[in-house]
Amino acid sequence: MSAPNVTTGLLAAIGVIFVWSGFIVFSRAGVTSGLTAYDVAALRFIVAGALTAPFMLAWWPRDLPLKIQILLALCGPGALYSALMFAGLAEASAAYGGVFANGSLPIFTILIVLATTGALPGRMQLVATAVIVAGGIMVGWRGMSAGGADVAIGVALFLVASAVISAYIIAIKAWSVTPRQALAIVNIPNALIFLPIWWFALPSTMADADTLTVAWQAAFQGLGPGFLALILFAMCAYHLGPAVTAAFSAVVPATAALLAIPVLGEMPTPLEWAGIAVVSAGLGLMVRAR
Repeated sequence: MSAPNVTTGLLAAIGVIFVWSGFIVFSRAGVTSGLTAYDVAALRFIVAGALTAPFMLAWWPRDLPLKIQILLALCGPGALYSALMFAGLAEASAAYGGVFANGSLPIFTILIVLATTGALPGRMQLVATAVIVAGGIMVGWRGMSAGGADVAIGVALFLVASAVISAYIIAIKAWSVTPRQALAIVNIPNALIFLPIWWFALPSTMADADTLTVAWQAAFQGLGPGFLALILFAMCAYHLGPAVTAAFSAVVPATAALLAIPVLGEMPTPLEWAGIAVVSAGLGLMVRAR
């Protein structure tokens, strides 16, 4: 790969925001339109796996140690992350998921980097992280106040999901994983593991769902989170570093709230608008720190 370039990294980070915001909003639209959450995940792995399979041998990162290959396959945005998110959403609201799974990414990234390298974050980075987390809580406050079947369990699952993705972001930077390698190491193992489990053991309503809904979810989930997001994550982590990548990912609850206006017809409350502004300010501070 070429030398790190801030402009390239920022463009990739903006792409991450759009794709991951779409993942939250369009996944919600999918599971409220006749598909189960497992169907939505299956469509993603079917399309992304099929697109990646012809290039698996050429793109597979053979130069990486086996333990790093396993780490990337497990901690990437694949089956484990999806299972943690789906299980968490069964116990707590989506607002909790946005705040704790995405908003906590900068915190876990800082902690993992500190534990593995001893590198301390700068003062501006800490301030920016605190501002982003505070704004995320403001955005999710209304949904969080609604509670869930067992909020504590849901929050714990969301935090584990956040830690998993943080480890992935740090690993792809530390080992200079290319976008093509990221596609192979995440999509193929997760497709091989998840799809048989979904086919034989998980509830599915795909046969009864509207054809256009299935086609749209297959196209978006497979090409967006399953393909494009992996490329953008790798580019962002390489060019900007894991801390800034995590900060941009933490903005997703706010941008998802904006995307939900035209897609779901959900208008933010004044507090949520304020939270979006706070998150934007925190992101500006993080980019300035970088």
